[in-house]
Amino acid sequence: MSESHSDSPPPPVGIGQKLEPYVSFIGPMAMILAILLFMGIAEPARYFRSSNLNQILLDAALYMPMAMAMTFVITQRGIDLSIGSVAALSAIVMAFLIKQYGFPAPVAALIALALGALMGLLNGLVITRLKVPDLIGTLAMDLVYRGFALVIAKGLVLARFPDLITEIGRGQSFFYLPTPVVIGLITMAIGYYILTTTHFGRYTIAIGSNPEASDMTGIDVDRHRIYAYVLMGTMAALAGVMLTGKLNAIQATSAPYFNLHVIAAVVVGGTSLFGGRASIVGSLAGVLLLSMMINALVTLRIEFFWQSVASGVVIIFSVALYTWLQKKDRDGSAGIGSLFASPAQSKTFRLIAMVAGSLLLLLLLGWLLSGNVKPSG
Repeated sequence: MSESHSDSPPPPVGIGQKLEPYVSFIGPMAMILAILLFMGIAEPARYFRSSNLNQILLDAALYMPMAMAMTFVITQRGIDLSIGSVAALSAIVMAFLIKQYGFPAPVAALIALALGALMGLLNGLVITRLKVPDLIGTLAMDLVYRGFALVIAKGLVLARFPDLITEIGRGQSFFYLPTPVVIGLITMAIGYYILTTTHFGRYTIAIGSNPEASDMTGIDVDRHRIYAYVLMGTMAALAGVMLTGKLNAIQATSAPYFNLHVIAAVVVGGTSLFGGRASIVGSLAGVLLLSMMINALVTLRIEFFWQSVASGVVIIFSVALYTWLQKKDRDGSAGIGSLFASPAQSKTFRLIAMVAGSLLLLLLLGWLLSGNVKPSG
Protein backbone atom coordinates (compact mmCIF):
# COMPACT_ATOMS: atom_id res chain seq x y z
CA MET A 1 0.00 0.00 0.00
CA SER A 2 1.59 3.16 -1.15
CA GLU A 3 1.22 6.52 0.48
CA SER A 4 1.03 9.74 -1.47
CA HIS A 5 3.26 12.53 -0.27
CA SER A 6 2.58 16.16 -1.09
CA ASP A 7 6.11 17.44 -0.65
CA SER A 8 6.09 19.54 -3.78
CA PRO A 9 7.76 22.92 -3.28
CA PRO A 10 5.55 26.01 -3.01
CA PRO A 11 5.06 28.01 -6.19
CA PRO A 12 7.71 30.68 -6.74
CA VAL A 13 6.89 34.16 -5.52
CA GLY A 14 6.85 36.72 -8.30
CA ILE A 15 8.59 40.08 -8.19
CA GLY A 16 5.22 41.84 -7.99
CA GLN A 17 4.25 39.91 -4.85
CA LYS A 18 7.62 40.69 -3.26
CA LEU A 19 7.28 44.40 -3.93
CA GLU A 20 3.59 44.70 -3.04
CA PRO A 21 4.15 45.38 0.72
CA TYR A 22 6.30 48.35 -0.26
CA VAL A 23 4.07 49.79 -2.97
CA SER A 24 2.84 52.55 -0.66
CA PHE A 25 6.38 53.89 -0.62
CA ILE A 26 7.55 52.81 -4.08
CA GLY A 27 4.56 54.42 -5.85
CA PRO A 28 5.07 58.02 -4.71
CA MET A 29 8.86 57.66 -4.85
CA ALA A 30 8.63 56.56 -8.48
CA MET A 31 6.51 59.64 -9.25
CA ILE A 32 9.01 61.84 -7.38
CA LEU A 33 11.84 60.43 -9.50
CA ALA A 34 9.77 61.04 -12.63
CA ILE A 35 9.26 64.70 -11.63
CA LEU A 36 12.98 65.08 -10.93
CA LEU A 37 13.86 63.56 -14.28
CA PHE A 38 11.38 65.71 -16.19
CA MET A 39 12.38 68.93 -14.45
CA GLY A 40 16.04 68.03 -14.95
CA ILE A 41 15.34 68.19 -18.67
CA ALA A 42 12.80 71.04 -18.78
CA GLU A 43 13.97 73.55 -16.14
CA PRO A 44 17.10 72.29 -14.36
CA ALA A 45 18.55 75.71 -13.51
CA ARG A 46 15.41 77.08 -11.85
CA TYR A 47 14.04 73.92 -10.26
CA PHE A 48 17.23 72.59 -8.69
CA ARG A 49 18.62 75.81 -7.27
CA SER A 50 18.98 75.73 -3.49
CA SER A 51 16.40 78.44 -2.81
CA ASN A 52 13.73 76.52 -4.72
CA LEU A 53 14.54 73.22 -3.03
CA ASN A 54 14.32 75.02 0.30
CA GLN A 55 10.89 76.35 -0.71
CA ILE A 56 9.70 72.83 -1.57
CA LEU A 57 10.73 71.64 1.88
CA LEU A 58 9.01 74.60 3.56
CA ASP A 59 5.79 73.94 1.65
CA ALA A 60 5.90 70.22 2.51
CA ALA A 61 6.68 70.84 6.19
CA LEU A 62 3.39 72.66 6.68
CA TYR A 63 1.45 69.49 5.83
CA MET A 64 3.63 66.89 7.56
CA PRO A 65 2.01 67.09 11.03
CA MET A 66 -1.50 66.96 9.57
CA ALA A 67 -0.62 64.09 7.21
CA MET A 68 0.71 62.10 10.16
CA ALA A 69 -2.52 62.55 12.12
CA MET A 70 -4.77 62.06 9.09
CA THR A 71 -3.09 58.69 8.53
CA PHE A 72 -4.57 57.49 11.83
CA VAL A 73 -7.99 58.97 11.07
CA ILE A 74 -8.26 57.44 7.60
CA THR A 75 -6.85 54.10 8.74
CA GLN A 76 -9.78 53.90 11.18
CA ARG A 77 -12.17 54.44 8.23
CA GLY A 78 -12.68 58.07 9.17
CA ILE A 79 -12.17 61.42 7.45
CA ASP A 80 -11.72 64.97 8.72
CA LEU A 81 -12.78 67.84 6.47
CA SER A 82 -12.53 70.48 9.20
CA ILE A 83 -8.74 70.75 9.55
CA GLY A 84 -8.45 73.99 7.54
CA SER A 85 -10.94 75.73 9.81
CA VAL A 86 -9.33 74.22 12.92
CA ALA A 87 -5.97 75.60 11.81
CA ALA A 88 -7.43 79.03 11.03
CA LEU A 89 -9.43 79.37 14.26
CA SER A 90 -6.52 78.20 16.42
CA ALA A 91 -4.17 80.64 14.72
CA ILE A 92 -6.66 83.52 14.98
CA VAL A 93 -7.10 82.93 18.72
CA MET A 94 -3.32 82.76 19.18
CA ALA A 95 -2.89 85.97 17.20
CA PHE A 96 -5.47 87.87 19.25
CA LEU A 97 -3.96 86.66 22.51
CA ILE A 98 -0.56 87.98 21.41
CA LYS A 99 -1.62 91.18 19.66
CA GLN A 100 -4.59 92.30 21.74
CA TYR A 101 -3.93 90.87 25.19
CA GLY A 102 -0.15 90.73 25.35
CA PHE A 103 0.17 86.99 26.02
CA PRO A 104 3.72 85.60 25.72
CA ALA A 105 4.16 83.84 22.39
CA PRO A 106 4.94 80.38 23.90
CA VAL A 107 1.82 80.48 26.07
CA ALA A 108 -0.39 81.64 23.19
CA ALA A 109 0.99 78.89 20.94
CA LEU A 110 0.29 76.23 23.57
CA ILE A 111 -3.25 77.59 23.98
CA ALA A 112 -3.70 77.26 20.22
CA LEU A 113 -2.62 73.60 20.37
CA ALA A 114 -5.00 72.96 23.29
CA LEU A 115 -7.83 74.63 21.38
CA GLY A 116 -7.08 72.42 18.37
CA ALA A 117 -7.22 69.35 20.60
CA LEU A 118 -10.58 70.54 21.98
CA MET A 119 -11.98 70.96 18.47
CA GLY A 120 -10.73 67.48 17.57
CA LEU A 121 -12.45 66.15 20.69
CA LEU A 122 -15.71 67.82 19.63
CA ASN A 123 -15.39 66.23 16.18
CA GLY A 124 -14.89 62.83 17.76
CA LEU A 125 -17.87 63.24 20.08
CA VAL A 126 -20.14 64.34 17.22
CA ILE A 127 -19.14 61.23 15.28
CA THR A 128 -19.13 58.65 18.07
CA ARG A 129 -21.82 59.91 20.45
CA LEU A 130 -24.25 61.60 18.07
CA LYS A 131 -23.58 58.95 15.39
CA VAL A 132 -23.14 61.53 12.64
CA PRO A 133 -21.13 60.11 9.70
CA ASP A 134 -17.54 61.38 9.60
CA LEU A 135 -17.99 63.12 6.26
CA ILE A 136 -21.11 65.07 7.29
CA GLY A 137 -20.02 65.67 10.87
CA THR A 138 -16.61 67.15 10.08
CA LEU A 139 -18.00 69.13 7.14
CA ALA A 140 -20.59 70.70 9.43
CA MET A 141 -17.99 71.40 12.12
CA ASP A 142 -15.83 72.99 9.43
CA LEU A 143 -18.60 75.54 8.90
CA VAL A 144 -18.88 76.09 12.66
CA TYR A 145 -15.16 76.65 13.22
CA ARG A 146 -14.80 78.87 10.15
CA GLY A 147 -17.77 80.90 11.30
CA PHE A 148 -16.20 81.44 14.74
CA ALA A 149 -12.95 82.51 13.06
CA LEU A 150 -14.82 85.06 10.93
CA VAL A 151 -16.72 86.37 13.95
CA ILE A 152 -13.55 86.79 16.02
CA ALA A 153 -11.40 88.31 13.27
CA LYS A 154 -14.10 90.61 11.84
CA GLY A 155 -12.23 90.85 8.55
CA LEU A 156 -8.91 91.85 10.13
CA VAL A 157 -5.52 90.59 8.95
CA LEU A 158 -3.29 90.15 11.98
CA ALA A 159 0.43 90.51 11.22
CA ARG A 160 3.91 91.02 12.70
CA PHE A 161 4.37 88.39 15.35
CA PRO A 162 7.20 87.71 17.82
CA ASP A 163 10.36 85.98 16.65
CA LEU A 164 9.32 82.64 18.17
CA ILE A 165 6.28 82.39 15.87
CA THR A 166 8.23 83.34 12.73
CA GLU A 167 10.97 80.90 13.74
CA ILE A 168 8.40 78.10 13.90
CA GLY A 169 7.09 79.04 10.45
CA ARG A 170 10.20 79.85 8.42
CA GLY A 171 13.31 79.90 10.62
CA GLN A 172 16.56 78.12 9.92
CA SER A 173 17.61 75.40 12.32
CA PHE A 174 20.50 73.01 12.77
CA PHE A 175 21.57 70.48 10.15
CA TYR A 176 20.92 73.16 7.49
CA LEU A 177 17.20 72.38 7.59
CA PRO A 178 14.46 74.97 8.13
CA THR A 179 12.84 74.82 11.55
CA PRO A 180 9.38 73.85 10.20
CA VAL A 181 10.96 70.92 8.35
CA VAL A 182 12.54 69.72 11.59
CA ILE A 183 9.16 70.06 13.35
CA GLY A 184 7.40 68.20 10.55
CA LEU A 185 9.92 65.34 10.52
CA ILE A 186 9.73 65.03 14.31
CA THR A 187 5.93 64.69 14.14
CA MET A 188 6.29 62.07 11.41
CA ALA A 189 8.79 60.12 13.52
CA ILE A 190 6.45 60.26 16.51
CA GLY A 191 3.56 59.06 14.35
CA TYR A 192 5.66 56.17 13.01
CA TYR A 193 6.58 55.15 16.55
CA ILE A 194 2.93 55.30 17.69
CA LEU A 195 1.68 53.33 14.70
CA THR A 196 4.28 50.57 14.85
CA THR A 197 4.96 50.06 18.56
CA THR A 198 1.97 51.14 20.68
CA HIS A 199 -1.41 49.63 21.46
CA PHE A 200 -3.09 52.65 19.90
CA GLY A 201 -1.30 52.01 16.61
CA ARG A 202 -2.24 48.33 16.58
CA TYR A 203 -5.82 49.11 17.55
CA THR A 204 -5.98 51.70 14.76
CA ILE A 205 -5.13 49.03 12.18
CA ALA A 206 -7.58 46.58 13.77
CA ILE A 207 -10.44 49.08 13.88
CA GLY A 208 -9.93 50.00 10.24
CA SER A 209 -9.77 46.35 9.19
CA ASN A 210 -12.95 45.33 11.00
CA PRO A 211 -14.65 47.64 13.54
CA GLU A 212 -17.23 45.03 14.60
CA ALA A 213 -14.63 42.35 15.26
CA SER A 214 -12.46 44.87 17.13
CA ASP A 215 -15.40 45.76 19.36
CA MET A 216 -16.08 42.09 20.05
CA THR A 217 -12.46 41.54 21.10
CA GLY A 218 -12.74 44.23 23.76
CA ILE A 219 -11.28 47.25 21.97
CA ASP A 220 -13.12 50.47 22.85
CA VAL A 221 -13.62 51.53 19.23
CA ASP A 222 -15.32 54.87 19.96
CA ARG A 223 -12.66 55.92 22.46
CA HIS A 224 -9.81 55.21 20.06
CA ARG A 225 -11.60 57.02 17.27
CA ILE A 226 -11.88 60.06 19.56
CA TYR A 227 -8.14 59.78 20.25
CA ALA A 228 -7.45 59.93 16.52
CA TYR A 229 -9.55 63.07 16.08
CA VAL A 230 -7.93 64.76 19.10
CA LEU A 231 -4.53 64.05 17.54
CA MET A 232 -5.82 65.42 14.24
CA GLY A 233 -7.09 68.63 15.82
CA THR A 234 -3.81 69.18 17.67
CA MET A 235 -1.73 68.72 14.51
CA ALA A 236 -4.06 71.01 12.54
CA ALA A 237 -3.56 73.70 15.19
CA LEU A 238 0.21 73.19 14.97
CA ALA A 239 -0.06 73.70 11.21
CA GLY A 240 -2.01 76.91 11.87
CA VAL A 241 0.82 78.19 14.09
CA MET A 242 3.36 77.23 11.42
CA LEU A 243 1.32 78.97 8.71
CA THR A 244 1.12 82.12 10.83
CA GLY A 245 4.87 82.12 11.29
CA LYS A 246 5.52 81.40 7.63
CA LEU A 247 3.41 84.33 6.42
CA ASN A 248 3.94 86.45 9.55
CA ALA A 249 0.21 87.10 9.20
CA ILE A 250 -3.12 85.30 9.57
CA GLN A 251 -6.77 85.90 8.70
CA ALA A 252 -10.01 84.00 9.13
CA THR A 253 -10.10 82.77 5.53
CA SER A 254 -6.64 81.18 5.69
CA ALA A 255 -6.01 77.48 4.97
CA PRO A 256 -9.08 76.82 2.80
CA TYR A 257 -7.67 73.73 1.03
CA PHE A 258 -5.75 72.05 3.85
CA ASN A 259 -8.18 69.13 3.97
CA LEU A 260 -7.94 68.20 0.30
CA HIS A 261 -4.15 68.55 0.18
CA VAL A 262 -3.61 66.45 3.31
CA ILE A 263 -6.08 63.73 2.32
CA ALA A 264 -4.46 63.59 -1.12
CA ALA A 265 -0.99 63.18 0.38
CA VAL A 266 -2.11 60.41 2.75
CA VAL A 267 -4.01 58.50 0.06
CA VAL A 268 -1.20 58.86 -2.47
CA GLY A 269 1.12 57.49 0.22
CA GLY A 270 -0.80 54.22 0.36
CA THR A 271 -3.12 54.60 3.36
CA SER A 272 -6.40 52.99 2.33
CA LEU A 273 -9.59 55.04 2.35
CA PHE A 274 -11.34 51.77 3.22
CA GLY A 275 -9.35 51.41 6.44
CA GLY A 276 -6.91 48.90 7.83
CA ARG A 277 -3.89 49.89 5.77
CA ALA A 278 -1.52 52.67 6.87
CA SER A 279 1.92 53.99 6.03
CA ILE A 280 3.48 56.98 7.80
CA VAL A 281 6.51 56.79 5.50
CA GLY A 282 4.15 56.70 2.53
CA SER A 283 2.32 59.77 3.84
CA LEU A 284 5.64 61.61 4.09
CA ALA A 285 6.44 60.61 0.51
CA GLY A 286 2.96 61.76 -0.55
CA VAL A 287 3.48 65.18 1.06
CA LEU A 288 6.82 65.60 -0.70
CA LEU A 289 5.33 64.44 -4.02
CA LEU A 290 2.47 66.94 -4.00
CA SER A 291 4.75 69.82 -2.94
CA MET A 292 7.23 68.95 -5.69
CA MET A 293 4.46 68.61 -8.27
CA ILE A 294 2.89 71.99 -7.43
CA ASN A 295 6.31 73.65 -7.38
CA ALA A 296 7.10 72.11 -10.76
CA LEU A 297 3.89 73.56 -12.22
CA VAL A 298 4.81 76.99 -10.85
CA THR A 299 8.36 76.68 -12.20
CA LEU A 300 6.97 75.78 -15.63
CA ARG A 301 4.77 78.93 -15.43
CA ILE A 302 1.55 76.91 -15.66
CA GLU A 303 -1.58 78.67 -14.41
CA PHE A 304 -2.46 78.27 -10.74
CA PHE A 305 -5.81 76.63 -11.49
CA TRP A 306 -4.11 73.69 -13.21
CA GLN A 307 -2.57 72.76 -9.87
CA SER A 308 -6.00 71.63 -8.66
CA VAL A 309 -6.49 69.61 -11.83
CA ALA A 310 -3.13 67.88 -11.39
CA SER A 311 -3.80 67.12 -7.71
CA GLY A 312 -7.21 65.65 -8.53
CA VAL A 313 -5.77 63.42 -11.26
CA VAL A 314 -3.06 62.14 -8.92
CA ILE A 315 -5.66 61.32 -6.24
CA ILE A 316 -7.91 59.45 -8.69
CA PHE A 317 -5.13 57.30 -10.11
CA SER A 318 -3.66 56.60 -6.67
CA VAL A 319 -6.99 55.52 -5.18
CA ALA A 320 -7.71 53.41 -8.27
CA LEU A 321 -4.32 51.69 -7.98
CA TYR A 322 -4.63 50.85 -4.29
CA THR A 323 -8.27 49.76 -4.69
CA TRP A 324 -7.20 47.37 -7.44
CA LEU A 325 -4.38 46.03 -5.28
CA GLN A 326 -6.81 45.32 -2.45
CA LYS A 327 -9.24 43.65 -4.87
CA LYS A 328 -6.42 41.50 -6.17
CA ASP A 329 -5.62 40.43 -2.62
CA ARG A 330 -9.24 39.38 -2.07
CA ASP A 331 -10.12 37.57 -5.28
CA GLY A 332 -6.72 36.66 -6.70
CA SER A 333 -7.10 38.66 -9.88
CA ALA A 334 -4.14 38.08 -12.13
CA GLY A 335 -2.60 41.20 -13.55
CA ILE A 336 -3.80 44.56 -14.67
CA GLY A 337 -5.52 43.01 -17.65
CA SER A 338 -8.20 41.65 -15.32
CA LEU A 339 -9.54 45.18 -15.00
CA PHE A 340 -10.80 45.00 -18.60
CA ALA A 341 -11.70 41.33 -18.86
CA SER A 342 -15.36 40.96 -17.88
CA PRO A 343 -18.24 41.70 -20.28
CA ALA A 344 -19.73 44.23 -17.86
CA GLN A 345 -16.47 46.17 -17.75
CA SER A 346 -16.21 46.10 -21.53
CA LYS A 347 -19.69 47.60 -21.81
CA THR A 348 -18.73 50.29 -19.34
CA PHE A 349 -15.67 51.25 -21.34
CA ARG A 350 -17.70 51.34 -24.55
CA LEU A 351 -20.16 53.70 -22.85
CA ILE A 352 -17.29 55.93 -21.70
CA ALA A 353 -15.88 55.98 -25.24
CA MET A 354 -19.30 56.84 -26.70
CA VAL A 355 -19.89 59.72 -24.27
CA ALA A 356 -16.36 61.10 -24.71
CA GLY A 357 -16.61 60.77 -28.48
CA SER A 358 -19.95 62.59 -28.53
CA LEU A 359 -18.48 65.43 -26.47
CA LEU A 360 -15.50 65.75 -28.81
CA LEU A 361 -17.79 65.78 -31.87
CA LEU A 362 -19.95 68.53 -30.33
CA LEU A 363 -16.84 70.58 -29.52
CA LEU A 364 -15.63 70.15 -33.10
CA LEU A 365 -19.06 71.11 -34.49
CA GLY A 366 -19.17 74.21 -32.28
CA TRP A 367 -15.68 75.23 -33.37
CA LEU A 368 -16.56 74.82 -37.06
CA LEU A 369 -19.76 76.87 -36.70
CA SER A 370 -18.27 79.54 -34.44
CA GLY A 371 -16.66 81.70 -37.15
CA ASN A 372 -14.20 84.43 -36.28
CA VAL A 373 -15.91 86.08 -33.33
CA LYS A 374 -13.98 88.92 -31.75
CA PRO A 375 -13.94 89.03 -27.97
CA SER A 376 -16.34 91.55 -26.48
CA GLY A 377 -15.18 94.57 -24.49
